[in-house]
Amino acid sequence: MAPLGAPTAYDVDRIRWHFPALHEGAAHFDGPGGSQVPDTVATAVVETLTSAISNRGTVTPAERRADRIVVEARAAMGDLLAVDPGGIVFGRSATELTFHLARTLSSDWGPGDEVVVSRLDHDANIRPWVLAAEARGATVRCAEFDQGTGELAPEAVAAVVGERTRLVAVTAASNLIGTRPDLPAIAGIAHAAGALLWVDGVHATAHVLTDVPASGADFWVCSPYKFLGPHHGVLAAAPALLETLHPAKLLPSSDAVPERFELGTLPYELLAGTTAAVDFLADLALTDPSRPRRDRLVASFAALEAHEDALLAALEARLRAIPGLTAYSNAQRRTPTLLVTVEGHDPQDLRVALAERGVNAPAGHFYAWEASHALGLGATGGLRMGLAPYTNADDVDRLATGLEEICAVAR
Repeated sequence: MAPLGAPTAYDVDRIRWHFPALHEGAAHFDGPGGSQVPDTVATAVVETLTSAISNRGTVTPAERRADRIVVEARAAMGDLLAVDPGGIVFGRSATELTFHLARTLSSDWGPGDEVVVSRLDHDANIRPWVLAAEARGATVRCAEFDQGTGELAPEAVAAVVGERTRLVAVTAASNLIGTRPDLPAIAGIAHAAGALLWVDGVHATAHVLTDVPASGADFWVCSPYKFLGPHHGVLAAAPALLETLHPAKLLPSSDAVPERFELGTLPYELLAGTTAAVDFLADLALTDPSRPRRDRLVASFAALEAHEDALLAALEARLRAIPGLTAYSNAQRRTPTLLVTVEGHDPQDLRVALAERGVNAPAGHFYAWEASHALGLGATGGLRMGLAPYTNADDVDRLATGLEEICAVAR
């Protein structure tokens, strides 16, 4: 048996067998926008929808089933993020959760208070804070990233954090270029100023083992549909911190944590699918099933990172050799995500030409509005390619060959 966390043999063919969508034949590099879904997740959703279910309770089997699904989903996300399940909040999306908590957290902000955002981030971790600050008369300060390296240095964050900073909002990984900032260092800067740290983990959670306490984040948001699950959002925070916050809610709804942050009836079928997705991730490395799920996730993510790193190295070696190609994903630590442009080619034309070859690689700014403009790409953006647990060497070859052919014809 491999030591805990050590990379093990990664059987990508076994993993791919569980993804019905792959039977259509396309090579998917569109995972950063939403991954494909394994059969076990779909089965969990269907079985929940076709079982007797009602609002949560303890009297009828339908009530108990609904309650069990919620409890199991909180436990699964607690294992994935290394947090107390009692601090797991479910919502419509990470964007909605951020807006909801921004309104709550900013309720006592006022003129002179400051919030820090990063130019590297998806707009879902910028605009909610900008709007919340504007509503309270607070000031927004922006940390800049290096456009050449793609790095967001802790020093750049420190330069805009001050004694009146109330919250720092930063990404765990850029959904546009993959950069993974040094979160513990940024957390130290924020906490030294007495500020909270809000981390957008939507892109990072799909690729690297997440340990929210070790990151220093006070809040972490992510989206299961980025890591093989259904479409909804998840917020993680310490229950004790959530107890200090009082969001707007319906009078009869529970004031307990985490329920006080969840608006309306939860989507039980999506929560069942989320548990199934976490279980699937825990099984990527086929470790001893008797081990605790968190231990299996540690081993599986080690194997996943090794698999994705090897494929990314092969892909980059070929793409960076294409004449006229500019790669914007250059940070030392990043997810297996590449953003490129090719001189003389509109990114959307590249997308279409690849699609004709059975390769799905989207183009655009992907809501990383500030980052795309900082890179000089404006609203057009670039061609983005992201790896996923089901990506194999054949997919990489099809993508690289396709771009080589497209660019060679143009010359």
